[in-house]
Amino acid sequence: MSAPVWAKGPATPAAPARPENIVFVLVDDLRYDAMGFLTPGLRTPNIDYLAKNGVYFPNALVTSSLCSPSRATILTGQTARNHGVIDNNNSSEAGLIFFPAYLQQAGYQTGFFGKWHMGSDTDAPRAGFDKWVSFKGQGTYFPTDQLSPSQVAAGERQTLNVDGKVVKRTGYITDELTDYAMDWLEKGRDPKKPFFLYLSHKAVHSDPLPPDRYKTQYADLAIRLPASMANTPENNQGKPMWVQNQRNSWHGADFPYHTDRKLTEQVRDIYRTLSPVDESLGRILAYLKKAGLEKNTMIVFYSDNGFLIGDHGLIDKRNAYEPSIRVPMIAYAPGLLPRGVTNPAVVRNLDLAPTFLDVAHVPEPKQMEGKSWLGLAEGRLKPADWKPGDFVYEYYWEWTFPQTPTTFAIERDRVKYIQYHGVWDTEELYDLTKDPDEMHNLIDDPAYFDRKLVLRHALFEQLANSKGQHVVPYTEKTSSGLVHRDVNGTHAADFPPQWYVQPNLPGKMNDLFPDTPAKAEADKSGQAYIPNRGAKR
Repeated sequence: MSAPVWAKGPATPAAPARPENIVFVLVDDLRYDAMGFLTPGLRTPNIDYLAKNGVYFPNALVTSSLCSPSRATILTGQTARNHGVIDNNNSSEAGLIFFPAYLQQAGYQTGFFGKWHMGSDTDAPRAGFDKWVSFKGQGTYFPTDQLSPSQVAAGERQTLNVDGKVVKRTGYITDELTDYAMDWLEKGRDPKKPFFLYLSHKAVHSDPLPPDRYKTQYADLAIRLPASMANTPENNQGKPMWVQNQRNSWHGADFPYHTDRKLTEQVRDIYRTLSPVDESLGRILAYLKKAGLEKNTMIVFYSDNGFLIGDHGLIDKRNAYEPSIRVPMIAYAPGLLPRGVTNPAVVRNLDLAPTFLDVAHVPEPKQMEGKSWLGLAEGRLKPADWKPGDFVYEYYWEWTFPQTPTTFAIERDRVKYIQYHGVWDTEELYDLTKDPDEMHNLIDDPAYFDRKLVLRHALFEQLANSKGQHVVPYTEKTSSGLVHRDVNGTHAADFPPQWYVQPNLPGKMNDLFPDTPAKAEADKSGQAYIPNRGAKR
């Protein structure tokens, strides 16, 4: 989907300069276009209402497309290389400061409801929140999920941690979390103080399970899967071996989650599981209007990462392709923001914490790396003048799901360069203006040679952490991970054809040296390259 043109909406009604209250609604694994106003047949009236009456950001991105690292970035305003939460296993939260703590210091009441999913597998209350309702790890959609019949018969249920106390669950997770959040809004907080509500849904994480009332929804909805899903020579041309190999894996379109379930039905269940989230948003909107708080409250709707539905033969997220890193984002604040605006500026999960603090008149702490987009959303700053710098992406190999390698990427002026760490595979380069679906790898295109060199070097420089180090962190491996492949599926991919060469070539040592125009000329003419040691890259 191409980015719509930025335009100012109707005049904002007279109201306080900044809203005091903030509601942050975070969904899990929601694809960037999985909203009713973008996908025909999908019914999300409350999400659509926010977009129609707020500011929609079609180019919102995440700097790490994985639950725990992305959530840590949202909460700290730091990149994964600095906050250190690098996978979904057991990264430490030691030393991290979550932005709601600064809101507390500014007089806010803060409440967290839902999926935390970082650090140790604990649902204990975290610093920065006055009210706490959470669960361990991924949680479950229903109270009896993952329990045996005998456990259910004995009265066991999945539990929540409510302000440090273990409480048995009673209902569908989206509804239950919303009930707790609404109770806090209506009766549990001090109405004299501004509030920050963080509603962090489990939905629509796989495997998505809708409540009974939506089990047959969208039964007749036609689901369009990406054209790049087809396993054809045209689609595979220029793609890394790991991408071609992943299609027959846990995160592949041919063997999704090691099942033979059709992806079209998986997508329908995602949409069905989104419906209670939309209902939840409707409850919040209705309360704000009834309580007279609508014009001094900002709502931000966001996802922790994107999701592939067969793109390039892949499902899930983790990689640096557009459907993985792009997320839905809407900011709604009728007392502050214009209505019905589509803003094409690139904003990141890295920028959320600085923005929320900006809304509360709290200065951005020095350790935060993002930038407040409040002025951008208000219209005081035009998209052309928004200069957050290059978009840099990092994903660190996770032993539990070994299909995706450590991935680094950088995007500048709509050209994206991707490299992989520790694997024998090709790099990637895409001109997103001409090729938004990332079908034509330009890594060996002479016309992009200079940009490749510039982006490759810029990526390395910008991936240094706050100590100036270039490190690849990892957590303890305790099993093989999910490594199986469909016995009847595709086998391992071949190396790129240009890698197969004759023995004893004069230029056999050339690629030990940095790429330069002189080296490219030597490669072209089949000659050995002897670098000028004093030459600059």
